[in-house]
Amino acid sequence: HGRLKVKTSEEQAEAKRLEREQKLKLYQSATQAVFQKRQAGELDESVLELTSQILGANPDFATLWNCRREVLQQLETQKSPEELAALVKAELGFLESCLRVNPKSYGTWHHRCWLLGRLPEPNWTRELELCARFLEVDERNFHCWDYRRFVATQAAVPPAEELAFTDSLITRNFSNYSSWHYRSCLLPQLHPQPDSGPQGRLPEDVLLKELELVQNAFFTDPNDQSAWFYHRWLLGRADPQDALRCLHVSRDEACLTVSFSRPLLVGSRTEILLLMVDDSPLIVEWRTPDGRNRPSHVWLCDLPAASLNDQLPQHTFRVIWTAGDVQKECVLLKGRQEGWCRDSTTDEQLFRETLLFPALSSGCLLTIILLMRALDPLLYEKETLQYFQTLKAVDPMRAAYLDDLRSKFLLENSVLKMEYAEVRVLHLAHKDLTVLCHLEQLLLVTHLDLSHNRLRTLPPALAALRCLEVLQASDNAIESLDGVTNLPRLQELLLCNNRLQQPAVLQPLASCPRLVLLNLQGNPLCQAVGILEQLAELLPSVSSVLT
Repeated sequence: HGRLKVKTSEEQAEAKRLEREQKLKLYQSATQAVFQKRQAGELDESVLELTSQILGANPDFATLWNCRREVLQQLETQKSPEELAALVKAELGFLESCLRVNPKSYGTWHHRCWLLGRLPEPNWTRELELCARFLEVDERNFHCWDYRRFVATQAAVPPAEELAFTDSLITRNFSNYSSWHYRSCLLPQLHPQPDSGPQGRLPEDVLLKELELVQNAFFTDPNDQSAWFYHRWLLGRADPQDALRCLHVSRDEACLTVSFSRPLLVGSRTEILLLMVDDSPLIVEWRTPDGRNRPSHVWLCDLPAASLNDQLPQHTFRVIWTAGDVQKECVLLKGRQEGWCRDSTTDEQLFRETLLFPALSSGCLLTIILLMRALDPLLYEKETLQYFQTLKAVDPMRAAYLDDLRSKFLLENSVLKMEYAEVRVLHLAHKDLTVLCHLEQLLLVTHLDLSHNRLRTLPPALAALRCLEVLQASDNAIESLDGVTNLPRLQELLLCNNRLQQPAVLQPLASCPRLVLLNLQGNPLCQAVGILEQLAELLPSVSSVLT
């Protein structure tokens, strides 16, 4: 950093080498002595002395901090209150000296938290002053910021005082991720809104004031990312509304499927679903499409035959989500094989998630993309794609991330176009996609074309497509089919020219009962000897396999 590198003579280099070797021997000797005493159960003050010698030079030796804690716990039962107070005072002083050696030592800050947590009356004011001193040296020391939040919580410091503290540091240096982040934690506490979560809305006057502050940071240093990151946090200040997106009933599968605005774990204390059939409660077992008991956007249950008979002109199904305080109802008419009710996917709902993406080296460009999507994602689609090309050129280190984000936006736009056209067919071919997302919104799709992209896998979330009949995924780089499982209506699967290596990767397809056509041409596994016989044994219900 601007310092000239001074060449040393051979004699000086040799002297330094010998000095390092001597220090290493002392270091190893002291470490061995500590471990021997610990193993022998000799947890006394000599261990504190030995560990002080090592930690004073290298505060990042986590095991030795554990040793010190064991010794201090032992001495608590042996020392008088006066002796213990002197010991704690010495320990705090030693910790401060270690922090001067390495102000970003995880072990040192953690040990200080532990020590103060055991004191009957800690001096929190002194700790706040300690944080202020270290942040004076390096205002971006996030270890110290974490410790300050701990101290402020324990000392019950008013959020307004902490916000004023962040003001002083941001004014001194706008490039301060930790300080901006702390503001995002403090503002919802200072300005709680009715019916809003801890990370929810802020009053308009507060937002305008914060936007003015962050704009000053932009003009001061447009290339610094911390302010752009905080700016996107401000734009995303809105509560995502819990919603039951889609309800689908299938007479053929005797199954009811429901999708939600966020992943949830049905059956937990807070996430309870109630099913009413023709205004009568029905007890059912809920499960995820892939059979895994974990949070999911989509849940389904089996229906008894009585709830699906054709003796009545219609059956009414209503699902009540108690935690979200929302419900949705759909009707299955006599003679129909399925019925559904869904919400339209709005631009705002899709955009809300994109506001919280990590900051990039060209924060202004990404913010422009996000704002264009907020205004009209379809109108500005061409300009958005051009900006992505520019971003990849100026920030090649994050090219893969940008490709995934671009894929996400293109899929969102395709979903909007499909819904505007009121069809159940989704064409995503030749879009250079690298990842699939929002699959929970494709519950009603019957035909999906993913051909000619850069997909490497079909993710487990694909199991949410309960109505899917035809899946085209040729000319990708697919190596795994974990997501093609338990699709009750899938009949045709086209996987030409991918990277499927072994017949075993096709095992998930055995769970698709109606699959009759499978095209594997151009995959490495087609070169295996006896491949048709292996596939016939693995997938006996598939009548047509092309290799």
